[in-house]
Amino acid sequence: MQQLLQLVEQHKAGMPVGIFSVCSAHPWVLKAALRQAKARGTPVLVEATSNQVNQFGGYTGQTAAQFRDGLWRLADEVGLARERVWLGGDHLGPNAWQDRPAQEAMALAEILIDDYVRAGFRKIHLDCSMSCADDPSPLGDATVAERAARLCAVAERAWAQSGGEAPVYVIGTEVPVPGGAQEALAGLQVTTPQAVAQTLETHRIAWQKAELNDAWQRTIALVVQPGVEFDHHSVEHYQPQRADALSHFIERQPGMIYEA
Repeated sequence: MQQLLQLVEQHKAGMPVGIFSVCSAHPWVLKAALRQAKARGTPVLVEATSNQVNQFGGYTGQTAAQFRDGLWRLADEVGLARERVWLGGDHLGPNAWQDRPAQEAMALAEILIDDYVRAGFRKIHLDCSMSCADDPSPLGDATVAERAARLCAVAERAWAQSGGEAPVYVIGTEVPVPGGAQEALAGLQVTTPQAVAQTLETHRIAWQKAELNDAWQRTIALVVQPGVEFDHHSVEHYQPQRADALSHFIERQPGMIYEA
């Protein structure tokens, strides 16, 4: 994902650049996104979530490789070069198996990560924030970070064996769960700079302990809650002033941006 790394560098240099991800498996949505990328002469970032696409098919009935192949077929149909289609995995971790003990859920998450990376997904959001059947709730920051580092090591091994560009990583999880919030939106809290600092530090330490220093250099984004949320009945609209301190904090973090 060298182009994505370059995009981060340009953003950090003050250029008004960025990229949005299309997180859908519906062919109409995907084809529209591919056509727009072709018309604009830009890449398109398409992401699949862990409950949508996994080794058991997820709710789409597709594995990571099948999702990739279907997306590439659509790209061929609209005349968009495959190298301009960037593949990302969202909320990759034990999300789909929270009803199982942590040891079992994490073993399944390892297979999930391996499958995604071997299928060519190179933007990997590692999300181990959810409690499994035998976990306390909520999980402590150190446990979340250690589990994410464990999955990062799996991704690095899969990449080393399958080749291609090195993966880039996203950490953190303060966004709606896949499908939207399950609770009422009253009292929605914007992520604080202190929480960001804590998340970065605990993950950095976990990566260091797991001897993933090179992978940490490719950890480019942190998921935060800037005050945007939705549930089944309403939408919480973005108010920039609420996230002002959050926005300024990331400016001091080299090579790191927000995903929201």
